[in-house]
Amino acid sequence: MAQASGMTQSAVHRIWRAFGLRPHLVSSFTLSKDPLLIEKVRDSVGLYLAPPDRALVLCIDEKPQIQAVERGSATFPMLPGHPEATGHTYVRHGTTTLIAALDAKVGSIIGQCYPQHRAEEFRSFLDLVHAQVPQGLEVHVIFDN
Repeated sequence: MAQASGMTQSAVHRIWRAFGLRPHLVSSFTLSKDPLLIEKVRDSVGLYLAPPDRALVLCIDEKPQIQAVERGSATFPMLPGHPEATGHTYVRHGTTTLIAALDAKVGSIIGQCYPQHRAEEFRSFLDLVHAQVPQGLEVHVIFDN
């Protein structure tokens, strides 16, 4: 860019930084090939925008393979020429799975971490959600894929 515009590299860099331009980053999007996509989106969004009376709409998602770490001292960030460093009490405890349900209407979250990622843990989470939902409410669940 600098050569094409006749400017110095540092001038181009300053301009890009001033305007938040990052041309080296690329983003892509793939549209689903599901022929029923429009109907499914309308159903899901409709539940959020206009839930039935006496209903609770939850969006459930799961995040497996979260790093379970314990830091007893500070983590020092990466600096030019130096890698990230942690104190001597950094301990890695493997991974954990987080399953969470978001009530978008009020912004509350029901969440639980599990040591494994199986149907058994998911069923346990659904039981937890059932126990925390007030009696008499109809529950609509949208799973984030």
